[in-house]
Amino acid sequence: MIDIDRLRQLVDLMVEHDLTEVDVSDEDQSITIKRGAGGAFQVFPQTQAHAAQPASGAPAAQGQDAPPAKGSADDGLVPIESPMVGTFYSAPDPDSPEFASAGSSVTADSVVCLVEAMKVFNEIKAEVAGTIERVCVKNGDAVEFGQPLFMVRPA
Repeated sequence: MIDIDRLRQLVDLMVEHDLTEVDVSDEDQSITIKRGAGGAFQVFPQTQAHAAQPASGAPAAQGQDAPPAKGSADDGLVPIESPMVGTFYSAPDPDSPEFASAGSSVTADSVVCLVEAMKVFNEIKAEVAGTIERVCVKNGDAVEFGQPLFMVRPA
């Protein structure tokens, strides 16, 4: 499990020293933090003790969705995943309409939501053109890195 206080300290050090990437490892864990354009942060936790491949028949790692079953309703859908840990917001403020909802058409540059991380609101772009088929999270939900936020049927 990631120590949030340790993560905050690392992010503060990155901002203070204008770093774009930090790798930290100890006996049990390895964490990579990357800061992109606009100050958006991405965290890539890796547990070293469990780095081996799971045995066949073992369940997928937590936080990773299994591929959809053949013939399922998700065939051909592309997920828009959260690039960071934070809080999902479907609109810029409570009085504004949602950025995107089921049935919305999006382009690769369309902003589909905000993810708040450490009091910074990060615009999340679709990065795929198509139609939103499903919204996977609710406004105000906590989201994890790589968690599907939307499912899109590509154009």
